[in-house]
Amino acid sequence: MKHIFIYNPTAGGDNSKRIAALQEKMKSDYAHLQYEFYPTKAEKDATAFVRARCLAEPDEKLRFYACGGDGTANEVLHGIIGFDNASMTCFPCGSGNDYVKYYGGAARFLDIDALIAAKEKMVDIMRVNDRYSINVTNFGFDTVVAQTMHQVRHKKLVGGKNAYTTGIVKALFTAMKNDCTVWVDGEKLNDGKMLLCTVSNGRYVGGAYCCAPHSQNDDGLLDICLVKPLSRLTLVKLIGVYKQGKHLDDPRFKNLITYRRGKSVRVVAGEGFGYTLDGEVVSCSDFTIEICPAAVRFAVPAESSPTRDGEQEPSHTPEAATV
Repeated sequence: MKHIFIYNPTAGGDNSKRIAALQEKMKSDYAHLQYEFYPTKAEKDATAFVRARCLAEPDEKLRFYACGGDGTANEVLHGIIGFDNASMTCFPCGSGNDYVKYYGGAARFLDIDALIAAKEKMVDIMRVNDRYSINVTNFGFDTVVAQTMHQVRHKKLVGGKNAYTTGIVKALFTAMKNDCTVWVDGEKLNDGKMLLCTVSNGRYVGGAYCCAPHSQNDDGLLDICLVKPLSRLTLVKLIGVYKQGKHLDDPRFKNLITYRRGKSVRVVAGEGFGYTLDGEVVSCSDFTIEICPAAVRFAVPAESSPTRDGEQEPSHTPEAATV
């Protein structure tokens, strides 16, 4: 098996430091493995590179490591789709690492010994028109937040560290009642208005929100959570339980939230509408989301087991990586 690490060389801060440490670790401890690091050159370059490698080496087992956040993982995902010789996993050192929260969080995947030895499992993904998502496709309030953040991120005062706050403020005034109708397996969920909707294989979105607490990424079903229009005061009350993943069981919001599981979601909205696909905003007012069962092999590190002192020790064997 070849181990191929995909990373963005322009990323700074902790991301850059973790990549440098990872390179040293591979050089010192895993020189016996076939591995390489690929620095991306531009947006979507990871997809093109991964696809080209899969085509060039059809008889070689290739594992691609998305070293970054959910956006990097999505690019790698698009590259391996359709190739039986390829699998993927995450080395989560980006700004958003929502998908790995399904497995308990980033720490489990940042243990490189466990990651190299990780066993692969088949996971579902979703197709959104002609694109794919491994974690969550969402739209409405939080997509307006994301759109605004992208627009103001380089501006003084409202951008930079204040971009998220700016996005929230705009959404509070412009996205409390979005024109959008959603169907799940032919069932109409709303009357043309909504606050937000998430369609999930994973469980987390937006860095901290447990939007789909009951989701399973290998059950052949999408988890759909639609929040109806509500007041700003009610939204403030909802945010806390939504973060904790308790919104589906809270009686205060029973009549405001519609939750379904299904295989296909149809969305029709007004002009200028958009959705967020694994964190990336896509402009589209008419789209279909379909489940692709067991479509991708994803490597999941073994969980740690407690020692006598209550600390954690790896329950893996690095030799498994050479199989």
